[in-house]
Amino acid sequence: MAETKRIRAEPCLSTSISAGSLNQGCACSFLDVQHLHHQLEVDSALAGLAEHIMQTRPSLFSATTVFITPAQRDGMTAIVEAVEEVVALPAWQERVLAQAPAISGLNFGPRGVFLGFDFHLGDNGPQLIEINTNAGGFLLNAALARAQTACCAEVEALQTPATNLAALDDDLLGMFQAEWQQQRGEGMPRCIAILDEAPQQQYLYPEFQLFQRFFERAGIRAVIADPRELRWEAGQLWLGGEVVDLVYNRLTDFYLDAPEHTILLAAHEAGAVVLTPHPRAHALYADKRHLALLSDEAVLTALGVSSTQQATLLAGVPHTQIVTPERADALWAQRKSLFFKPASGFGSRAAYRGDKLTRRVWQEILTGDYVAQTIAPPGERLVAVDRNTSELKFDVRAYVYNGQIQLFAARLYAGQTTNFRTPGGGFAPVFVLA
Repeated sequence: MAETKRIRAEPCLSTSISAGSLNQGCACSFLDVQHLHHQLEVDSALAGLAEHIMQTRPSLFSATTVFITPAQRDGMTAIVEAVEEVVALPAWQERVLAQAPAISGLNFGPRGVFLGFDFHLGDNGPQLIEINTNAGGFLLNAALARAQTACCAEVEALQTPATNLAALDDDLLGMFQAEWQQQRGEGMPRCIAILDEAPQQQYLYPEFQLFQRFFERAGIRAVIADPRELRWEAGQLWLGGEVVDLVYNRLTDFYLDAPEHTILLAAHEAGAVVLTPHPRAHALYADKRHLALLSDEAVLTALGVSSTQQATLLAGVPHTQIVTPERADALWAQRKSLFFKPASGFGSRAAYRGDKLTRRVWQEILTGDYVAQTIAPPGERLVAVDRNTSELKFDVRAYVYNGQIQLFAARLYAGQTTNFRTPGGGFAPVFVLA
């Protein structure tokens, strides 16, 4: 967790303050570390969590804030709405589910919590680089956004949170209640399992602890577990001596293919547990091959997408192609303008900028299941660490449920892709500069 001194820069004092001038010229610290401690340790069961994060994950939180314009916020909102309109089309669902595993055909009603729409902000407006299911970091970013102070009076008068921070807790609980009721009809779950493989070894394990306490403050029993601890007995999913009613799914085995997930798969197939997010959500939204469809005018027209939403998507989704042997020569020739991603990838794993490719990696891409996306440059943010300043890249994530953006958060990093290893980098809150 980076702590920096307030290094004043001219844009802070200028009469022409803009989001761009602050991002690229103001290296001030906006983070109130003590307030962040209070936000993370919201009850006694979480005592010591903040210090543990600082010691073990020093680049989880950045000390700075990312500024965006109202137009950028509205542009991201418009792209989210356009994608949601497309995904709701029967023609889209028929097309994408036909190429997905059969488990994706199950539809018990829940939409899937925490869709993550990831954007780069450039001269051509927001660019949607990918969509993820089970996007992590929501509660961590909520705590971070609430722990900000302005670097000076001039900025304080202009900045506002990009979303309503006061409503986040109610929105979050309402989302899980909606997931439950869409499958069960009424009430609330009695026991929620927050599920991931070896959860205590996960980088975002502190967030699992925050979710556990959040649910328990709402009167819901919550446990953090590995899927290998589950039992399937008498038509119910068990963990120890308790029946699990709802699983908050943090697994990256999106279709539950692994042998160790057989029990969870059986419970989901039987409709015996409310699973969120679920394989259907991943199949509808997050397969990277969908980016090729969303950036293809002919496909959008054939699907029956409105002209207004077509214009939004064609301007806001970088042109994407599926990598095939037939396209190999053309893609290699264009590689310096392309970014290559595995179709089922997550967390920037095995993703490559084309200008960094070696022939060996290129052969792996050709035999893998990849897409090639036109590079959309990320934003840049000036940060200060140990009295030195440097420019980091950033993307902006919109956490989305039921077509509504609940929270914006940025990730600052150096290198090809996002990471939490860059001094001064990590999660950063997003504020709109009026």
